[in-house]
Amino acid sequence: MFKKILYPTDFSDVSKKALASILALKTNEAQEVVVMHVIDSRNLDAMAQYVPADLLRTQEALEKIAREEAQAIADELEKKGFTVKIRIEEGIPSRNILEAEEDEGVSSIVIGSHGVSNIKEIFLGSVSEKVIRKAKSPVIVIKR
Repeated sequence: MFKKILYPTDFSDVSKKALASILALKTNEAQEVVVMHVIDSRNLDAMAQYVPADLLRTQEALEKIAREEAQAIADELEKKGFTVKIRIEEGIPSRNILEAEEDEGVSSIVIGSHGVSNIKEIFLGSVSEKVIRKAKSPVIVIKR
């Protein structure tokens, strides 16, 4: 059932708990993981209005950090026997995650309930909530 897992991450503590759940799935059918990080373009758009000169440097720095973090996760997953693909994208996280679900043909999505913004919403973070509502695959949500 969970042969190919989409793992969207913002590298937060809750995302790390979600990674632990994926590692536990290796004892079952899980074989492949798509590690995905989306740099929120809305934050970059806001920055472009106020500090346009630093935008390119900031984009490059964010992408470099994301690639390093994602590679560390990929290395950990590969040690457990998973095949891993990394996707670093810029856009609106929930939209990009749902597009990746379709593009990659995943059998499930494992996502943390709240992201790095740590905004205390009543039930779920806005990204995880949108993914749950619109995903076609089963979504496993890992709580704080």
